Amino acid sequence: MGIFTLERRNREGHEAADVLARTRALVDPALRAAVGTLPESTRRIAEYHFGWREPDGTPSDTGSGKAIRPALVLAAAQAVGGRPAEAVRAAAAVELVHNFTLLHDDVIDRDQTRRHRLTAWRVFGTTGAILAGDALHSLALRTLAEDEHPATPAAVRRLADCVVELCEGQQSDCAFEQRNDVSLAECLAMAEGKTGALLGCACAIGALYAGADEGTARAMDAFGREIGLAFQLIDDLIGIWGDSAVTGKPVGADLAARKKSLPVVHALSSGTAEAAVLAELYALERPLSADELLAAAAAVDGAGGRAWAQTESCERMAAAIGHLSAAVPDPTAADDLLALAELVTRRTH
Repeated sequence: MGIFTLERRNREGHEAADVLARTRALVDPALRAAVGTLPESTRRIAEYHFGWREPDGTPSDTGSGKAIRPALVLAAAQAVGGRPAEAVRAAAAVELVHNFTLLHDDVIDRDQTRRHRLTAWRVFGTTGAILAGDALHSLALRTLAEDEHPATPAAVRRLADCVVELCEGQQSDCAFEQRNDVSLAECLAMAEGKTGALLGCACAIGALYAGADEGTARAMDAFGREIGLAFQLIDDLIGIWGDSAVTGKPVGADLAARKKSLPVVHALSSGTAEAAVLAELYALERPLSADELLAAAAAVDGAGGRAWAQTESCERMAAAIGHLSAAVPDPTAADDLLALAELVTRRTH
């Protein structure tokens, strides 16, 4: 890692919470303004999804998520010598794409809750949620395309290509649920597309908005992708062992859905007795009982899936720091990016 490190940083202004708060202060007005241009029926669903409104349209202070992806855009711009304020529209566009995928993912996965309240499709119906997601996708591209920054054309192409990669990753994720022979390599490729692609795109767009060359943008994209894989590994662990009071989702939700998450696939391919137990549980053509969910979680753990995912997450972060050091020679310029990277590896929900 050289002089880059993920050790806890106590410098004022570079804690992850501070980075995210500054991001929301800059990006939320642009995000709200963009969503405000949608037709009323679609806007109502989008504003509920973002946590700005209740189902009846009254204001809400639920909050619109952590803002990790727009924070990466602004932090990447700053790291390579740009002005974050110039990349606000780009950051808003990335966050719109992220929320388009969340609306669709909730429908696909039949998730009942998000951010401790009912998902949009549960409140407004499947059709409404899908169409609201489609609208956010188009709104993201329009928000970015209307920017007058010189990097806009390259950023639009990157974001459009990223959406295609996201869709491919989601398609693979769904297909894996119907297969019993998913390899770990396939699962890692799926995670890179479904999660890593957008984080990489966010970092690359931020670099482009700072006037970086293509080589630097590629290195920042690689940094973000490795963060994304680490993020997905931690997310998969939370999906099995996360506290429902914190996550807002039922205990063992991913196991109940028979998801081929990274720890599960590693466990299934381990050749252990626990792998056989897990395979039998996953093959049952009925909902798993509470005891069976506990048994499945224990089998993943016993087969080494939990320990492997934790170790792999650390290795992915080490690789990310390697790419970052190539793109940003001065480590002090990357403090915000490092704070966000640390947040990914230490989060609990």
